[in-house]
Amino acid sequence: MDKEYTQLSKFISLILRHKPEIINIQLDEHGWCNIEELIEKINAHGKYISMDILEEIVSKDNKQRYTFNEDSTKIRANQGHSIDVDVEIKEEVPPEFLYHGTVERFIDSIKAMGLKKMQRQHVHLSAEMETAKVVAERRGSPRILRICSAKMYKDGYKFYKSKNNVWLTEAVPEEYIVF
Repeated sequence: MDKEYTQLSKFISLILRHKPEIINIQLDEHGWCNIEELIEKINAHGKYISMDILEEIVSKDNKQRYTFNEDSTKIRANQGHSIDVDVEIKEEVPPEFLYHGTVERFIDSIKAMGLKKMQRQHVHLSAEMETAKVVAERRGSPRILRICSAKMYKDGYKFYKSKNNVWLTEAVPEEYIVF
């Protein structure tokens, strides 16, 4: 995806995950937004987008952040919301270990308090160490934490898997983290 589309994708992510009010749109209770309205209001906001461009952004997004509904009249972000929406994820049994990418400056806090969802609805975890590394590299030199997810699940913690294969949970207490 070229730089212009990447910037547009980030703007769409901001709207669908955090601040729909920037362009004065409403998301329904499941995070869905009418595509025609989204395109119209993004264009009115001084950026150019068409259905073809939106389809290209959705199909080429390396993290598969977005989903169209069955008839491509609505779009939503798959996960990562800081606003209260129900993206209809189902509980799943996690693999033995999951991974979380972070950077050194957060390690002491994580050791003291575990992983918290902060402004999001869930803590984000990945099944592959490499994915966690890529996520962390955006903020600096990566530290990969191994999460004992099977033990957490056995101890009563719930896990969910988003449509784009991100594992989600409410929090990860420090005793389940291997530093």
